[in-house]
Amino acid sequence: MTLNTTTANYRPEIVAHSRSVEQLVAGKATSDGAGVKLTRVLTQPLQHRLDPFLMLDAFGTDQPEDYIGGFPDHPHRGFETVTYMLAGRMRHRDSAGHEGLLQNGGVQWMTAGRGVIHSELPEQEEGRMEGFQLWLNLAAKDKMSAPWYRDIQSADIPEFTTPEGVTVRAIAGTSHGIAGAMQRDTTQPLYLDLHLPAGASFAQTLPPGFNAFVFVYRGQLQIGDKLVPQQRMAILKNDAGSDGVILHAEAPARALLIAGQPLGEPIAQYGPFVMNTQEQIFQAINDFNAGRLVSVE
Repeated sequence: MTLNTTTANYRPEIVAHSRSVEQLVAGKATSDGAGVKLTRVLTQPLQHRLDPFLMLDAFGTDQPEDYIGGFPDHPHRGFETVTYMLAGRMRHRDSAGHEGLLQNGGVQWMTAGRGVIHSELPEQEEGRMEGFQLWLNLAAKDKMSAPWYRDIQSADIPEFTTPEGVTVRAIAGTSHGIAGAMQRDTTQPLYLDLHLPAGASFAQTLPPGFNAFVFVYRGQLQIGDKLVPQQRMAILKNDAGSDGVILHAEAPARALLIAGQPLGEPIAQYGPFVMNTQEQIFQAINDFNAGRLVSVE
């Protein structure tokens, strides 16, 4: 679905007092799965600050040896994974019987809930693979819900262009009156992929209690008096009186803008399991080792 600024649902968003940048984060080079090289941008020490978001990985390479091993079977419990593919092809299979192909511009949204074992393996032997994986926490009341999965093809992600020429891909939440491809009642995530031409600005309203950050993956952006370079995450201050954020690009730039309602609950993490207590983590490990991860009632 492609929208434009004449669409009836479109409405401009006015931000009177933009949030400022609290901190710039460079991320840490690491590998995961079967040796896939990536940058962990949102790391475990930032989980409470950026609640309900637990992790953001960015990956991007033209070298097949950096991604060809993919992510063989591995478990998850207690949160959601949101994988956004800019370029490349990845096949998803899981123990709940879901299967799908994630490809250029598409999103894979998976609720691990009480437990799922899945794999994400490349369906290419050459060419570029680039994208992001975001971990979104589940509320305590939802952590033992049934696993759920949805493939969202690129054509099904609402897209619109502002009068200043900014292209907005609305993966989740609502922007300028346009509802994104996914909605979540409890965490209310906003997930936008922004393509800003030279000289353009973009304003997005944000509820004052939401935690928010911007990850610049092409070019650089100006947020208030702070320049955010490429491959940096800008954590936005929860400024009293601010009603959103204004981004400005002197030269063409691309960035993710992500925000959500914090859960304010304890976070206990052990690798692929994210619960509220250590006892629940021990139970998750025991359930996985006993082969009952996806069958817990």
